[in-house]
Amino acid sequence: MGRVTPTVLVAGIDAAGRPAHPGLAEALAGAGLVVGAARHLAAVPVPPGCATVVLGPLAPALDRLAAAVAAGTPAVVLASGDPGFFGIVRRLRTAGLPVRVLPAVSSVAAAFARAGLPWDGAAVVTAHGRDPRPALNACRALPAVAVLTAPGAGAAELGAGLAGWDRRLVVAEHLGTPDERVTWTTPAEAAATTWSDPHVLLSLAPEIATPEDPAASILQLRPDPRPVRAFRPGTNCKIAGGLGGMRVDDQPAAAPDGGWALPESAYVHRGSMITKAEVRALAVARLRPRLGRLVWDVGAGSGSVGIECALLGAAVLAVERDPDAPIQVNAARHGVDVRVVTGAAPAALAGLPDPDAVFVGGGGMDVLAAVADRRPPRVVVTLAALDRVAPAVHLLRATGYAVDGCQLAAARLADLPGGSLRLAATNPVVLLTGELP
Repeated sequence: MGRVTPTVLVAGIDAAGRPAHPGLAEALAGAGLVVGAARHLAAVPVPPGCATVVLGPLAPALDRLAAAVAAGTPAVVLASGDPGFFGIVRRLRTAGLPVRVLPAVSSVAAAFARAGLPWDGAAVVTAHGRDPRPALNACRALPAVAVLTAPGAGAAELGAGLAGWDRRLVVAEHLGTPDERVTWTTPAEAAATTWSDPHVLLSLAPEIATPEDPAASILQLRPDPRPVRAFRPGTNCKIAGGLGGMRVDDQPAAAPDGGWALPESAYVHRGSMITKAEVRALAVARLRPRLGRLVWDVGAGSGSVGIECALLGAAVLAVERDPDAPIQVNAARHGVDVRVVTGAAPAALAGLPDPDAVFVGGGGMDVLAAVADRRPPRVVVTLAALDRVAPAVHLLRATGYAVDGCQLAAARLADLPGGSLRLAATNPVVLLTGELP
């Protein structure tokens, strides 16, 4: 028989420093190498004379573990909570190390437990070691999000970024330790508070749960008046460190149940002032909405473009001068959260969080110029008047955008008397896409 390659045992330690699995003691007794943070190494009975590596930079630890596996030396890695959940298991697997995992309760599960909330419908994202904006945009887009935070990307920073969004926050500090503190708060209060690390942030829409007592973790659940919808959008992102397609959320990529490019009858609108389905289909495709991105819908009208971006997981900010525009009515009908800023662009754009993509469905060249000045990676413009096409193209090119465009002219089936059919033309529209190189 050939020699069996030893596995690296990866054991979870809960927030109070307690190993979750009785098999860890036996593994430690026979270990020749134990790797972990200083607090984890202090929490378990490492045998006298056993080599240890205190985690800091990960590369030296990976080298030591690879050498241990090659030499047939039993090795144990200690990690927080569930090491397969945004944890070290992925890095060990990427390094080609064989692993066996003994998980503990994750910090996210513990935070929801302290809040007394189910979390099977929540998204889990991380702001640790990467740009925190995708995590922030997930909080803006979805009704229940857990964020694994990091210094400089924690409750204060995320709370500041949620200004204008109606959210309740739960900040869970030092879970499972004598210093544990679980605080219900608002985005504004979170932004003005100094929080201890490590902490987990829960971002909740008000219809999900409201505490009876802001200092308590007992919740009064209230029914959601909006239609029930499964929030299932997702994204695959690349991060630093050569891991490639590591996810930064736990949501599978999925199209909305009802699809997109919905018929105009799916929206309340006035006098056919709505982006037609054929145009909307291409506009949404060009905007590339997904979880973790923020889309502006400028001159939103009925809000149909922004709402369909929200259905695909993006956070959406709609700017509309008419306070009676039916955006919120339509958003509620489709079960998505769209923040509406009432005011005329370009003035209404001042102070808004930077977008990843912008749809300009109304306004003149001054609005387009103000959008381009914010440097979103993508700008999509629809124009019905031909005399605006060339100025819009020149403006976008002058501000550094590569521009392409097309005319969309659809003819829809319509009935004639006697059972015959005809084609009824819709108004042609020019759609421009500007993209920063």
